[in-house]
Amino acid sequence: MKKVFLFRLFLVVALTLVLGLSLVSAQDDAFWSEAAAPYAGVTIHGVTESTPPSNYVREVLAPQFTELTGINVELETTSWDQMYDKAIKDMEAGTGIYDFVYIEQDIIYGYLAQNFLLDLSQFLRDKPELAAPTFNFDDFTTFIDSFKDPESGDVFGVPMEAFLKIYLYRTDLFNDPDIQAAFEAEYGYPLAPATTHEQYQQIAEFFTKYGDENGMELWGTTVQAASAHPSSFYEFFESVAPTFGVYNWGINMENWKATVENGGEMNSDTAKEALAWWLGLLDYAPPEATSSTWDEVAASFAAGRAAQGLVYGENAAWIATDPERSNVVGNVGVALPPLSEGVLDDAEAGTGYIGYYDGGAFGVPYSSKNQEATALWLQYIGQSSVQADWAVKAARIVQNATFDDPAVVEQDAKVGGYYTLMKDQGYLFAGAPPFPFHPQVREVVAPFIYSAIAGEITAAEALDQAAAAADAELVSLGFGS
Repeated sequence: MKKVFLFRLFLVVALTLVLGLSLVSAQDDAFWSEAAAPYAGVTIHGVTESTPPSNYVREVLAPQFTELTGINVELETTSWDQMYDKAIKDMEAGTGIYDFVYIEQDIIYGYLAQNFLLDLSQFLRDKPELAAPTFNFDDFTTFIDSFKDPESGDVFGVPMEAFLKIYLYRTDLFNDPDIQAAFEAEYGYPLAPATTHEQYQQIAEFFTKYGDENGMELWGTTVQAASAHPSSFYEFFESVAPTFGVYNWGINMENWKATVENGGEMNSDTAKEALAWWLGLLDYAPPEATSSTWDEVAASFAAGRAAQGLVYGENAAWIATDPERSNVVGNVGVALPPLSEGVLDDAEAGTGYIGYYDGGAFGVPYSSKNQEATALWLQYIGQSSVQADWAVKAARIVQNATFDDPAVVEQDAKVGGYYTLMKDQGYLFAGAPPFPFHPQVREVVAPFIYSAIAGEITAAEALDQAAAAADAELVSLGFGS
């Protein structure tokens, strides 16, 4: 009888839980259908870059939202430069073509300075009937701080992706006993992911030679060095220079100067050493390196054409797990980038950082003609309930609870511990500095990086000229004198 009683008690508790969860789910669904009723049939338009996280939004989340609310979502996924061009021109003209736009962490300060974006916090305070019970700004990681007004704390973008640019390496190559023996015989230390720049360069040299001697399409490293695309600017200033100890593009944020003679570091000896090291890696990179943006770097690594590389983490999941797109499934390791002495100490003290913490949000332009429907959409993709599957497919995490979701924990083991590294050591990385002049200075500096990649000028010449151009541009923009 006791066993029967306990079994019945268990059934009662289980049924109560199931009914409770069903009731909550029904209430949640009721909110979406009721709140969206005035906007059913409306089509909202967005623009973003064609990346794994954005493609998931278009292919999975948008149809789910439409089915639930009757609001149609048309998301245009395009190239990085076209995305920005279309969004900025629309917001400048106030034409209202787009109801939501992708805002990268590094451009938000410029958008806020120009009052391009809707204050989402205030909008939901003014329209409580549109505030979803399953959405809370407090659920996000501190990455959401990048999309807040520094004075009011109000939020102007709902984070949709955040990831690290990390050091990926081929575990099948690094763990091969014959390769390990050959490497140690040549360099005098065991083969392992590099912790210094010298080690990284030697590993790149070794595997390039190994590929050549064995008739393999294999090189020692990726290099994101497109010779006429901002991606090369970003790889150097946001991923490479910090590992040498040059932060914030080498711009002195107290007096807004880049040149050494004016207190900056853009053309310091350390920066020149960093650029020369990075350019030297082209000798050990696949031939497509000088036309590689972030997309081509990921493709090169996935194709098995490089033994190691700095790769944007949004690509880590598919590279490690999708056999239809990747030739290195099951053979991907993750590590911190190689560092100069003192850089890790700077990062741990909060005075520096070791690499790039990238990501973005969706914001609503003031010119949007469908602000209410779009506010519902952004809350929908900001719910905790949709985050785990999104993280598994696209290696992006914007909410703390997502790290501990069973599906993410399972995926973590397949991706070399990437999610664990992001959770435990993400604080060592940083996004772009909070420059309202970000695109203007990038555009005057980048051509000198392109010339150095092409071999037209040396690393030292490139940074001397770049720093002088940055100083002049900052003065023209009203920063410093």
